[in-house]
Formats: sequence, C-alpha cells, structure tokens
Amino acid sequence: METRLCTVDPACPDAGVMREAGEILKNGGLVAFPTETVYGLGGDALNSEASRLIYAAKGRPSDNPLIVHIADWEALAPIVQEVPAGARRLAEAWWPGPLTMIFKKSDRVPYETSGGLETVAVRMPDHPVALALIRAAGGYIAAPSANTSGRPSPTTAGHVAEDLSGRIDMILDGGSVRIGLESTIVDFTEEVPVILRPGFINEEMLKTVLGDVKMDPGLQSEDPAVRPKAPGMRYRHYAPKAELSIVEGTPESVVKYIDERVREAERAGKKAAVMASAETAGAYSAGHVHVMGSLNSDEEIANRLYGVLRSFDEDGTDVIFSEAFDSPRMGQAIMNRLLKAAGHRVISV
Repeated sequence: METRLCTVDPACPDAGVMREAGEILKNGGLVAFPTETVYGLGGDALNSEASRLIYAAKGRPSDNPLIVHIADWEALAPIVQEVPAGARRLAEAWWPGPLTMIFKKSDRVPYETSGGLETVAVRMPDHPVALALIRAAGGYIAAPSANTSGRPSPTTAGHVAEDLSGRIDMILDGGSVRIGLESTIVDFTEEVPVILRPGFINEEMLKTVLGDVKMDPGLQSEDPAVRPKAPGMRYRHYAPKAELSIVEGTPESVVKYIDERVREAERAGKKAAVMASAETAGAYSAGHVHVMGSLNSDEEIANRLYGVLRSFDEDGTDVIFSEAFDSPRMGQAIMNRLLKAAGHRVISV
C-alpha cells in the first residue's frame, strides 16, 4: 500500500483535502492526523472492519480499546447509554481538549472498537485538523496513537511515517503537536470517577470540577498482582530499544550516580545517554546529555519526551539514564510514561 502524505495548515486545513481524507475513512480506510496531544491513527469508529485494520496496522493487542473521537457534543448521546452529571461538567470545562471519558456503550459501538468491553472511551480533540476530519468522516473516528504498538507515541508526521508508512492510506501533516502526551482518561462507570491515565489535566484540576475523584490503584502500585484497570496501561509502552533506567534522589546524588554508570558503560564500549532537566544538565561530565526542559516548565518536558525517546533508536544508544521529573503540573503524567518506557526500572540513590 502506498501511503500519501498531505501537508495541511494546522490552523485552517484545506477543505478539499479534508473531504478526500473523510472519504477514505467512510470507505473503511485509515488516516493518521494531528491532535493537540499526539498524532492519531483514525478509522471509522462504527465500522468493525476499520477497527480491525487499526489493530493490524499498529500490531496492537485487540483487548486494548480504541478511543472514539467526536467533534460535537450532540454526537455523544447516540454512542453511550447515559452521561453522568459529572461528565457533563468536565465536558463543559475541558472539551474540546486533552480529556477522554469512559461510559457504558450503546449498541452502535462495535466490540472491535471497544476492545470487547461494554464501555466506550470518548474524547473531543482540540485541534482544527482533527475536528475537520471527524466531521468530514461522518462524526466518529476511532483513533489510538499513530505508532507501532509499544514504540514512543508520535508527535510529528515524520514519526508516523517511520512506523506506519505502507500500512495506512494517508498521513495528514499538521506539524508538531502542542502537548505531546496522551489525554487524561477518567472512568465514569463507577460510583466515584476514576483516573485511569494521567495527562495534561491533572488530579487537582479534576477535583476542582468533580470534587470527588480517585486514582486507579493499579497505576501507583509496584505489586505486579495489582493491575491497572485500563487495558492499555497494562502493556509496556513508549519504550526505546536501549535499556532505560530512572534514577531518583537528591540532584547531587543523581548526577554523581549517573556519571559513574555512564563512564562504566562507555568503558565497556557502549553508547550511553542521559535525560536531564535544564537545572542539572550542566553538571554532567559523561555521556550524551539530552536537556528535557526546566522543571518549572513541565509542558516543555512533556512535549519533548517522545521525540527524545525515539532519537535513541536513531543514534544507536545502548543504555539510557533518566532523572525523575517531579514537576508541578504534569509530573505525574510524565513519570507515568517514563516508568512504562523503563519497564518500572527505578534506582534510588
């Protein structure tokens, strides 16, 4: 299959290109497109065969549900059984935006889209290209991240092409994304809403609107028997080929430990890299140091994360040491992705 790459203005996408991409989706094809979080791989959410094609293109486990993307509030009611009052309040506050909510699904949503579950995950992205494409395709696009399953999520069209060129019909290139981490997921099928995946909208922001919300215990437990509720959170994701370790402790002890381990790796003939904050990057004396951003600007760290993880595969890095990024707003989401990329390999010094 030849994958067509179309450049579109992220602020004002060409109507003709959107119509063409919409027709591909209506006919059961796949189109990758930008959102404010990461690039998504879109198919018709109400077409079971299109959902099967998404799983096949990504190599994604079929029990990992797809998120249904909508462009208008009126599109929600036909695909869910009910919309709780708390979900309405969150939608008023954060739709369009980096928020996914889980509801009990209606019969219109095929099990191929919901990963075999009786629930459906829905979000309304905050990106002109995404919204135009959803409307051109008929109102419902199933879209996980547009990458090979397990690899770092794509934040540019180039990342999508690396992974999926030849497997999908079209890539809409709208430039780099704004946020760089996937949406926050909140489950409304329990009495108290549950955060299944942290993101740009953090726990405190959700509590401001909902009052009562809890974190899925499986996200925080180090006990392998305590599994995350969201199937997608059970798999290793975002991982480079190199061994990645997260080192936590005081800044001085972390720098000292990483420097020593990097020198050991280099003496063994390995290529070593460091992921550091802007505040500590200058203190390292060994390895290739990647400055992720300032701890006072965690959006910068989030935006750079997946691109840096991908770069390690490109330059043949063998071993990676990352600082723990306990930043104020998105630290929980950043560390969630880093821990999964590292296979929860954490060293305390």
